[in-house]
Amino acid sequence: MFKTKKEIVFVVLAGIFITNAVVAELIGGKLIQIGPFVMSIGILPWPIVFLTTDLINEYFGEKGVKKLSFITACLIAYAFLILFMAIAIPAAKGISPVNDDQFEAVFGQSMWIIFGSVIAFMVSQLIDVWIFWFFKKRTGEKKIWLRATGSTVISQLFDSFIVLGIAFWLPGKIDFKTYITSGLTGYIFKLTLAIVLTPLIYVGHHLIKEYLEKDNHPKSEEHLQE
Repeated sequence: MFKTKKEIVFVVLAGIFITNAVVAELIGGKLIQIGPFVMSIGILPWPIVFLTTDLINEYFGEKGVKKLSFITACLIAYAFLILFMAIAIPAAKGISPVNDDQFEAVFGQSMWIIFGSVIAFMVSQLIDVWIFWFFKKRTGEKKIWLRATGSTVISQLFDSFIVLGIAFWLPGKIDFKTYITSGLTGYIFKLTLAIVLTPLIYVGHHLIKEYLEKDNHPKSEEHLQE
């Protein structure tokens, strides 16, 4: 049982964060085309990751986000391990609606993609946390938009190019021009969504604050950061 409402908030935000991060990595091997530009479909769940990262930063601090990021990275690796095992086990011929080739075509991402995904995730998360607290220490409780958007602007620049570079450019799956245009397209898309979703940061901040203020038995946030 949860002892405080703050613990409930943390578990809910952590669940949303982990789910969207893992899904983003699992679907990241598919490239889509928007006009003349190509980018990974894995960017779709990332706006929710941005949102929950900022809210966890606000209420559970730098240690909370870092620990959750490491846990999520391990879960992403675990998800890929399970997929490799599932690929290795043959489908029931004539019975399974999905055969081995179809299953592997969808889930059989290469080690380059897995490695690139995990590295990009960890680097971008650590940069996001550092920049978020760089601004918060200077603005206090004011200018939520600055630390939320500012951290995303920098962290996602690294994320966009690291994952594409390791997963697609280094193995020779795309050329350098496609790498640059795809990275810029994905970055601009994620940045635009982050800016558009900025009001939701304020909404989430308000709702959580109102919810926590009704807790008659508050606990310090260090309880979740230990």
